[in-house]
Order: sequence, then C-alpha cells, then structure tokens
Amino acid sequence: MDEQITFDRYIGMQHAEIDGTVGASIEIQPHHQNPTGNINGGVIISLADNLATGAANHAYHEKTGEQKFMVGVDLHAVMLGNQQGGTIFGTSKPVRVGRRVTVIRTRITGDDGRLLAEITTTHVPIAS
Repeated sequence: MDEQITFDRYIGMQHAEIDGTVGASIEIQPHHQNPTGNINGGVIISLADNLATGAANHAYHEKTGEQKFMVGVDLHAVMLGNQQGGTIFGTSKPVRVGRRVTVIRTRITGDDGRLLAEITTTHVPIAS
C-alpha cells in the first residue's frame, strides 16, 4: 500500500526555521501559479492554515497538557503582495491561548522578506 501523503506534503510544504522561529516554506512550482504567473492565493492560504493549526495544537497542549486537535473555525486573510516563482515562507505565533478559543497570527513572506499576507485564525479544541 502507498504511503499516505498528507495535504502539507502534497503542496510541497517543507518545515524550516525562519528567523529563529519554527515555520515552513513552499518552493513555488508551475502548478502553484495562476495564469498571470503569480502564486495562487490558495497556496498562500494553505501554507498559513497548516502552520496555524500546528501552532494552535502546540500552544494548547503547552497550556493545558491535553492532546486535543485544534479545529480552525475562522480564517481572516489580508493579502498584501505576491510574487512570481521563488519560495514563500511562513511563521505562526499564538495571539491568545485559552481553554475554549485559541487565536493564531501567521505571516507569509516572499524571497526578499517582503510581507505577502497576514492571516489570523481562530481554533477550538475537539476530542482526538
């Protein structure tokens, strides 16, 4: 049987340390681009969503000691720029970690460190 490929691996997400913070990157391939050659917004959002969920899971476990999966219930994205090709990088940081609601802020930057998007997500725990 084939090894199961999770969505993050499917889109080419690679975990990386960015400015001393755990994050991830995607090396942009032709299938990540829209017809104008820019990065499809869904790729940027997917990177942010995957990072934010991981950050929410980690932050919630550190606060409560509980192993519950943090489900995203709200996502707000501000798209500030784009680029053609290259690599995009993302980092996520908790804004608020509570027993019922956790809020994460994710920054996506381009090759030159230029801010491409800021995404705020809200997560709630469910039993795993």
